[in-house]
Amino acid sequence: YVAGKERPKKGRGGGRLWGGGRLWVRRALSFNPRVQVHRKEVRILLCGQKSFGRSILKLLLRRGDDVAAVCCPGGNDKLNSLRWGEGLPWIESGALSARACPPGLDLIIAAHSHDFIGKKTRAKARLGAVGYHPSLLPLHRGRDAIRWAIKMGDKVTGGSVYWLSNTVDGGHVGAQDWCFIRPDDDPLSLWIRELAPMGERLFGKTLEQLDRGVCVRKAQDPSLATWEPSMEGQPIHRPDLEALPMHAGAHDLYYEAEA
Repeated sequence: YVAGKERPKKGRGGGRLWGGGRLWVRRALSFNPRVQVHRKEVRILLCGQKSFGRSILKLLLRRGDDVAAVCCPGGNDKLNSLRWGEGLPWIESGALSARACPPGLDLIIAAHSHDFIGKKTRAKARLGAVGYHPSLLPLHRGRDAIRWAIKMGDKVTGGSVYWLSNTVDGGHVGAQDWCFIRPDDDPLSLWIRELAPMGERLFGKTLEQLDRGVCVRKAQDPSLATWEPSMEGQPIHRPDLEALPMHAGAHDLYYEAEA
């Protein structure tokens, strides 16, 4: 419960009301059917694309958050279609910068976004920026985490909501969950069945914690960190992590000492 500057006043049903700016909370017994909690809207910039970006925008709209703008590709992108239908301001993918950010942001959310969200841009939001990575960070940092988890024969993987930093996929973790990888899984089936719904749940959990004034930031253990190169395009050279060990039966895979 959050107490405002005013002294508590007695409310109906034996509860108490606290006034603090735009946030009002009623404290009452859990079995009281009349209990109501009114929270301050969080002003959010959403960066993303495709189905996952759309699902996170739907989550924010259900919560009643103030979506200040959406950064996404144009055209028929699924996130852009929903944004357009809701009449939300648009920042085209690739054009995100500190100067392009709307004023008064509380949080930036990256949901399947390939835009680089730099330090100056993150500083435009009171709380910073969070993203979702489909692995149990610090394991499998890098763009193709799902593909590498399957290629390397992992039996368990997961997802992590983490606070963006200057280290790629290396920021403090806010929430995590895990799942099994089935023998017949491919990257798409694992994403659709487990990792995409998990990402939505973890974003929801993180936002609920922020509603209560709780901000979880757990540092990643660098001794456990691994990084795999992208399977498409040029890998990012990251000399601060050791190369991944070769797994039996995985001689056809390509490893580099990257982070």
